[in-house]
Formats: sequence, C-alpha cells, structure tokens
Amino acid sequence: MAGTAVAAGVLVVAAALSLGLAAVGGAAVTAQRAAGAADAAALAAADAASGAVATAAEPCALAGRVAEAAGAVLTACSLEGFVATVEVQAAYAGLAAVSRARAGPPEGQ
Repeated sequence: MAGTAVAAGVLVVAAALSLGLAAVGGAAVTAQRAAGAADAAALAAADAASGAVATAAEPCALAGRVAEAAGAVLTACSLEGFVATVEVQAAYAGLAAVSRARAGPPEGQ
C-alpha cells in the first residue's frame, strides 16, 4: 500500500512538471514567433519606404499585413527616413509576447 502511494505521488509530480514544461515551451515558441514577425514587418516597412519594394500601400500598413501573416499584431510603427521601427504582439495563454525590430540602411549611408 505504501508503494502505491509513492508511485501515485511520483506520477502526479511528473505530470505537473510535464505541464509546466509544455507551458514554458509554448511561451518560448510564441516569443520567437513574435520576434520573427517583428523582423519581417520592419524589413517590409523599410523596403517600402526606400522604394525597394513597389507597393501602393503605406509602409506601416504593409508592415501590419506582414505581421498579421506571421501570426502577430502590429502595435507600433515609425519611420525616420528609410529606417523603420516596429513593435508587434503575439498572444499565448492570455499573455502577450512583445517584440521590437528596426530595419533600414546601415548608419552613415
């Protein structure tokens, strides 16, 4: 009978650890997805601002569409010349993963 209680306790602890690790893994994946979406959105906005990509859309509108396609929401976008700075959010389990990115020509050029 004591062995059964110990085995049940070990199973409960193992299950709790598994759920915790799954939650942490999901949050890490969401953070990486947000980072990728921010990078892609910033590049799209900078390319549109510089004319490297022919589009009728405003650079920040294009960044919003790119972020949405990557599973995130554009929350901020600013342009200074050809340099675009964006912020995106992606949701996981009611929490928001926020990522920022900047893209444009190298400084001094």
